[in-house]
Amino acid sequence: MAITVNGVELSEAQIEAELANHQDNPSPRDGAIQQLVLHQLLLQKARASGIEGDNEGEAIGALLDKELAYTPVSEEDALAFYQQYPEQFSQGDSAEARHILFAAGADDFADSMVKAKAEGILAELQANPERFETLAREHSTCPSGQQGGSLGRFGRGQMVPEFEQAVFGTAAGELAPELVKTQFGYHIVQVDARHEGGSVSFDEIKPRLIQYLNEMAGRKAMHEYLASLVRDAKIEGYTMPAL
Repeated sequence: MAITVNGVELSEAQIEAELANHQDNPSPRDGAIQQLVLHQLLLQKARASGIEGDNEGEAIGALLDKELAYTPVSEEDALAFYQQYPEQFSQGDSAEARHILFAAGADDFADSMVKAKAEGILAELQANPERFETLAREHSTCPSGQQGGSLGRFGRGQMVPEFEQAVFGTAAGELAPELVKTQFGYHIVQVDARHEGGSVSFDEIKPRLIQYLNEMAGRKAMHEYLASLVRDAKIEGYTMPAL
């Protein structure tokens, strides 16, 4: 049975062409059909509203610009959200660190040679810690070596346990006293900074929070608009899921 949207048929060729855009969908064919139905409804609405464009995409874009009106989120709205959901604005301990990685050897002998080299570099750094970035560029097998070994800022749970234990057990500005062995090899670790966890202040999060809430408001408006188009349409040959 043919699929029609307010009397306009969706061809099998259209569905086949759209399928490529929905390969990650559990049901690519359903995803393709649903997208085509919504596209057709929006296009029909644009034409019924007298909106034209150089192509269908422009016409639909102009329709949505006209129809999807919502009140932008104010600073007061954002503050109310911040106060209502404080758990969303807390962060755990984090650190800034750098490392020099010596990839593990292919066998016990090779591994012992790698470890010996790493211990030699560690001894040199304990005497001359200011050479860390230079030696990272020369010896690290991690891509971060080109940035002087810097791994940036990261929180607990983002690194493998052995590495995390060394970082959060070392004071800021210090070298971990021993090599750190992980699945990747041997690491020399230097901690640049430590940051205690706690709540993110409203002033710090405000711009991103207002942007996020506006995006959510826009998505809600779009969802409700599409749901109303589906609800009022005559769709035959396919049952659209509830939006």
